[in-house]
Amino acid sequence: MAQQWPAANIARRILDGFDDYREHFRQITDGARSRFEQAQWQEIQRAAAARIALYEEKVAEVGHLLRDSFPEPVLLDVHLWPLVKSAYINLIDVRFDDELAETWFNSIFCALFSHDLISDGCMFIHTTRPSLRAHERMPQTRNYRPDGDLLTALAAIFEDYRFGCPYDDLPRDLARLEAQLRDNLPDWVCKDPALTIELFSSTLYRNKGAYLVGRIYTLDEQWPLAIPLLHHEGLGVQVDGLITDEADVSIIFSFTRSYFMVDVAIPAEFVAFLKRILPGKHVAELYTSIGFYKHGKSEFYRSLINHLANTDDRFIMAPGVRGMVMSVFTLPGFNTVFKIIKDRFSPSKNVDHATVIEKYRLVKRVDRVGRMADTQEFSDFRFPLNKFDPDCLAELLEVAPSTVAVEGDKVLIRHCWTERRMTPLNLYLENASTDAQVHDALEDYGLAIKQLAAANIFPGDMLLKNFGVTRHGRVVFYDYDEISFLTEVNFRYIPAPRYPEDEMASEPWYSVAPNDVFPEEFPRFLFADVGQRTLFRELHGELYDAAYWQSLQTAIREGKVIDVFPYRRKDRPEVL
Repeated sequence: MAQQWPAANIARRILDGFDDYREHFRQITDGARSRFEQAQWQEIQRAAAARIALYEEKVAEVGHLLRDSFPEPVLLDVHLWPLVKSAYINLIDVRFDDELAETWFNSIFCALFSHDLISDGCMFIHTTRPSLRAHERMPQTRNYRPDGDLLTALAAIFEDYRFGCPYDDLPRDLARLEAQLRDNLPDWVCKDPALTIELFSSTLYRNKGAYLVGRIYTLDEQWPLAIPLLHHEGLGVQVDGLITDEADVSIIFSFTRSYFMVDVAIPAEFVAFLKRILPGKHVAELYTSIGFYKHGKSEFYRSLINHLANTDDRFIMAPGVRGMVMSVFTLPGFNTVFKIIKDRFSPSKNVDHATVIEKYRLVKRVDRVGRMADTQEFSDFRFPLNKFDPDCLAELLEVAPSTVAVEGDKVLIRHCWTERRMTPLNLYLENASTDAQVHDALEDYGLAIKQLAAANIFPGDMLLKNFGVTRHGRVVFYDYDEISFLTEVNFRYIPAPRYPEDEMASEPWYSVAPNDVFPEEFPRFLFADVGQRTLFRELHGELYDAAYWQSLQTAIREGKVIDVFPYRRKDRPEVL
């Protein structure tokens, strides 16, 4: 009984810290509407970065508070923590965000204890939350029944979803939306009296866009629905389209995007709603997409250990060219790669371990504009030894002995990142069966580079092997050890040779500083295949011109936030 008192008090302090975190999270999120209405584009970027940093900041605060409030022999007695967990379960049972509260508890435990002490008795390796809870309701949605009159139903939607600034030309937008809806759906659907448009009650905000998200359904079929809205300063809010294709809506919620800001009273219900309209999305990715990236990490880990426990899958080295900085392995039946830093880098790489770590963490904080894979960072993964292919384990032990170790029947991975697995672009092009596939991949490769540049990101190493192709055919950058802000790079033209002999010399006749980049060199550097080199010049030849890059730098330095759209815009570009 003597231990019940400190256990209950520790549990209460942890939950109080969670409430504090959730309140600050809510304040940042709730400001999204006014930032959109006031076209505060730079403030939107700062708020997004602040919300990502908030979690670790608040975990650190609670860790310090616990150490100040309880004697160390009590607080760090691991045998007390099953009682702390039990008391905590009683506190969170009545909450609507209880699954997030479990993840928070895990973060506090890991901040206090070595990962060697992680166990399901002391923390929530497996959730204690039932899949169906008595206090849950149906998702908070609004339903509209056109009953044959689509235009009136659409008008009712935009009457309900008004902003503090006017629509630019709502009658024009409604007529265009009705036409798009009729184009997107079979003829019989629009006449079906059971046709219903169901939208989540809160608007989702991200970057310069706002989104209404839901579904269109009849008694027999359903289609996902996303309606993006833009605020053009001086004009007002414009409806930018209507998207009902599952692949296109899935891309909006992609792992390559920044996180949405949305008012969600019951996270599990909203995620279940999204899962119903996007069944191909993993629950971990959906939690992450609305800002709960730590809980997304929990869901990912649970999925991973479940996969290992219930399959014969073994880790192998990932296909593709071996990296000079990172070593990459994967599970064939699990759509993820695991990346560790090698102990020694290729001499051509002018980075160290600390720099690589910072580059990967940078990607978490910046706008990924659909062109950089989100990563999850893990420490002290322990996997069964028999889950590794012998050749894979031997290679990992050879290239990263400070990170990978065998401990009895376990393999310890001290530090790694996980990313969604993609087909390396170089392999995709090698195996392309048609000229159209090559054309589309190279076109999207150039667009990816342009969109990253618009977000003030320069990939550094733009080789094809450092980009991947997703299941939706989008080209995504995933190798971050040389990325930098675009504004940190000095784009130059190659000076004219002084003498004819200069062009024959083994060394350049001009000085080259560490941040100097010469776009004229890209064709030879990027493409060994002459046909691909020629095609890429036709598609994106401006990337070979230093003036193109300099103009983007000027726009970014002047404070312009360049539009990059996470959906295909009919008859309009994806980058303005």
